[in-house]
Amino acid sequence: MSVIQRWLDRFCYKHSRFGIPNLMLVVVIGNALVWLLDQFSPGFSLSSVLSFVPYYILRGEVWRLVTFVFVPTTNKVLLLAISLYFYYWIGSILERQWGTTKFTVFYLLGLVLNIIAGFILYLVLPYPVATISMHYVNLSMFFAFATLYGDMQVLLIIIPVKVKWLAWADAALFALDIILALAKIPSLGLLALVGVVAPIVAILNYLIFFWDDLMATMGRVKRQTAHRTSRQTVNFKQATKHAQQTKGYIHKCAVCGKTDTDYPDEEFRYCSKCNGYYCYCSEHIHNHVHIQ
Repeated sequence: MSVIQRWLDRFCYKHSRFGIPNLMLVVVIGNALVWLLDQFSPGFSLSSVLSFVPYYILRGEVWRLVTFVFVPTTNKVLLLAISLYFYYWIGSILERQWGTTKFTVFYLLGLVLNIIAGFILYLVLPYPVATISMHYVNLSMFFAFATLYGDMQVLLIIIPVKVKWLAWADAALFALDIILALAKIPSLGLLALVGVVAPIVAILNYLIFFWDDLMATMGRVKRQTAHRTSRQTVNFKQATKHAQQTKGYIHKCAVCGKTDTDYPDEEFRYCSKCNGYYCYCSEHIHNHVHIQ
């Protein structure tokens, strides 16, 4: 386990009361209220007062360090409703899985990383514009969800799809956004870095919590690949295929002569202590003389 993950786990264990219960419900309700006030307050935009703008934060409007969490990322009511429901659903499941403390730390760490990235961008791009939102951090929750529940199936319209494949689609959208932002550098200059930094920050937040899980998964895939391509596995597959083609069966007990063709419900195993590929039925796998 990495040093950061050990520290996070220790912090969450020692401060079990730290956290905001139903955090995503608070975020969703805040986004909905701000959107409503923006729509029904002509001539006044609450989002512009709450958004993350380092220029104004450095001049005393420190509430923006937190309130940008409640700024909607779209003005279209249907997209907003779908995204808020999605955030609430994923966030609630993660909070139940991790506990309130760990989920709150996950979300607040994303907020802090965004703030740091926003001020760094402000040093490079000293413009009084909103540079960072929580859009990508909210989307990155799906990466966490897919890591924990990758084999869960959800209905995409009417088609059942595993969560891990949707996560790959989400990752592709992140990559596409970064590529499109880089493509705008000739026209927008360094201002295009805003579209590059935001998704990278969200991915970094995810990696801090799941680096060990990803390394374990990669190691398991590597071992499985090595096993499938090893000489022993290849020889075994060739031997079973040859036996089926020439003899009409794959497994045959070396003691009693039972075959998987004659006894399809029988369980056959190969003895690792015998010198060669010798198969035995369930009766003789532990009751035979080892062939050397």
